[in-house]
Amino acid sequence: MAGRTKSGAAERKTSRKNDPERTREDILEVATEEFAAHGLSGARVDAIAERTRTSKRMIYYYFGGKEGLYHAVLEKAYADIRTAEAELHLEGLPPEEAMRRLAEFTFDYDEAHPDFIRLVSIENIHRAEHLAHTASIRSTNLGIVQTIAAILERGRKDGVFRAEIDPVDLHMLISAFCFFRVSNRHTFGTIFRRDLSEPGLRETHRRMIGDAVIRLLQGQAAVAPAGAASPARAKRSAGSSGRRPA
Repeated sequence: MAGRTKSGAAERKTSRKNDPERTREDILEVATEEFAAHGLSGARVDAIAERTRTSKRMIYYYFGGKEGLYHAVLEKAYADIRTAEAELHLEGLPPEEAMRRLAEFTFDYDEAHPDFIRLVSIENIHRAEHLAHTASIRSTNLGIVQTIAAILERGRKDGVFRAEIDPVDLHMLISAFCFFRVSNRHTFGTIFRRDLSEPGLRETHRRMIGDAVIRLLQGQAAVAPAGAASPARAKRSAGSSGRRPA
């Protein structure tokens, strides 16, 4: 038994030595959990080394130190959500459907990744001090604003969205609701006796953020159900066929 245990440990070390990228990914995964649970000051590099079966020296080799590791964790956290957003291929959807899809995706992603929410909350406690020194994070996040801007422009050209909505403001609106449900679910739930994890309430809130975004973008227009044509789009379709809308 002891011989097999030593052999297994040796194999893991050899595997990591031969695959430095895997080692780096393992460290980042565990470090994300540690920083999310304990914050920058409370997380211990020794604990991360123990859980990844590496060494403090190896972690310092890859990341330069505890702060360097924390910066790398932040970079990956933001890169992961932006990569997932890009895979939605929103450019191929009608504007209303694209915006609803983005809002619902953000809702689902935030709920499925509470560590991301905690990391952002922790960085806000530090007044974005560390994020400000990580230039790649800003460039990584420009993509979602450009995506929203492109959808808004298509919606304006189609006559389904009003013109004065700023893409950063819209991104903030979506993020605020979805983020709050995760970051404040315990305090909010305790005060108002609401279980935000209850499936029925979750679905209501998921639909709510999509409806709110579409209603804002359409102004006074009625909100069309998901998958249905908006009033403006239906009116144009009727006009193009020579019929008056009913």
